[in-house]
Amino acid sequence: MKSLFYCFLILISKPIYAQEIWSVEQANNWYQQQPWITGANFLPSTAVNQLEMWQEETFDTATINRELGYAAAIGFNTMRVYLHHLAWLEDSTGFKNRIHQYLAIAENHGIKTIFVFFDDCWKDHYTPGPQPLPIPGVHNSQWLKDPGSLIDQQPALMDTLEVYVKDIMSTFRNDNRIRIWDLYNEPGHFGHGDKSWPLLRNVVAWARSIHPSQPITIGLWNPNFTAFNEFQIANSDIITFHNYRDTASMLSAIDTLQSYNRPLICTEYMKRPNNSTFATHMPLMKAKKVGAINWGLVAGKSQTNYPQGNKGGEPVPELWYHDIFYPDGRPFNSDETTFILKMNTNH
Repeated sequence: MKSLFYCFLILISKPIYAQEIWSVEQANNWYQQQPWITGANFLPSTAVNQLEMWQEETFDTATINRELGYAAAIGFNTMRVYLHHLAWLEDSTGFKNRIHQYLAIAENHGIKTIFVFFDDCWKDHYTPGPQPLPIPGVHNSQWLKDPGSLIDQQPALMDTLEVYVKDIMSTFRNDNRIRIWDLYNEPGHFGHGDKSWPLLRNVVAWARSIHPSQPITIGLWNPNFTAFNEFQIANSDIITFHNYRDTASMLSAIDTLQSYNRPLICTEYMKRPNNSTFATHMPLMKAKKVGAINWGLVAGKSQTNYPQGNKGGEPVPELWYHDIFYPDGRPFNSDETTFILKMNTNH
């Protein structure tokens, strides 16, 4: 099999929303004003999923502050954070206030945020209120899709999602604490396939109608999803992608995607058993001027330090799958955190 992306990708001559998309020059001018973008996908260790992070009863500012401090201490400047429309639907004003609180905490640590709206991954059913406990030892056992198959059962939900996206983006469209808007995580995943097209097309149109000051992206993730990949590239101001494979695969992805001449950020990588590590990948991405956002900061209720696809009940793996810190701030591997800090501070 070819490496995870991209030899097959076709250069797109004309994006669907061409009049709205940043020019190559505008995108690169923006990127030149940024530091080397490095960081992690962030969920506080006390949250089992996005709802537990964002609902009022479990919005844990103390943990968020403490754990973003761990990130800042190793030089990270960006966190990728998932939202969920149900938190907004239950309490739109409170949800936006909590986003402001989160952003204030992050800013205090010198960290900017990539917010993610929709996601086709993991659990299809969700309800507001107290969230289920993690299944012991199971990777991402309670992570939620957004909106998942509910949109197939309730077509009117599309109208609600339009109001949601426009409300959030209108509120924060000029907020310089937000680095990037990531509109849809891994469209078509977990069996959704072509059912994801209507929402994907719509969220691009909704986001463009707001004219945010921040760039927009939809990350590439599956080499077999040619039509999705073409659309995502054609409608992204900056190009983002996921790659959990070895250095040869990462290099192939970077070399192909840099042919579009737009800024490039890997928004998911670092799976230690796959030889996707900080030591192997950060130098490569830094040399290529590619942003580096790994999966996972603190091992907690999401349990992404356990391997994906496991059945549960196993002891904590000797080699963590993802994540960098224990909840008390101890690193999984102190040599690793020393290396990350060195990469982030040596220019």
